Amino acid sequence: MAADFLQQQGLRLIARNWQQPKVGEIDLVLIEHGRSWNVLVFAEVRKRKLLGYGDALASITRSKQKKLIKTARYFLRHHPEYADFECRFDVVGFTERTGRSGQGETLQSEWLQGAFLAPAW
Repeated sequence: MAADFLQQQGLRLIARNWQQPKVGEIDLVLIEHGRSWNVLVFAEVRKRKLLGYGDALASITRSKQKKLIKTARYFLRHHPEYADFECRFDVVGFTERTGRSGQGETLQSEWLQGAFLAPAW
């Protein structure tokens, strides 16, 4: 769902579930074509039930951010064709909410662009 949503927003998918063994995984890697330059987007996708623990976006801890940054660096080493792109970390969150009757569920989606910053590359 997240890949389809981001592609509808004009981003181009270049990798899904990209993994570096013993380092980590990036859910989606996309390119956002800009007027002046292109941006390489590393997107984390989260789904959570809202049970008093916060929404899906709140589940991206500092530890998870560090792991994503480290994995993104490995991605860039394996794909030097993107070395000159500006990079951004986005989060696409889906929060599951139950209806008032307790039945059925709705997914509230949120796309947070530039969710966190990486220290100097």
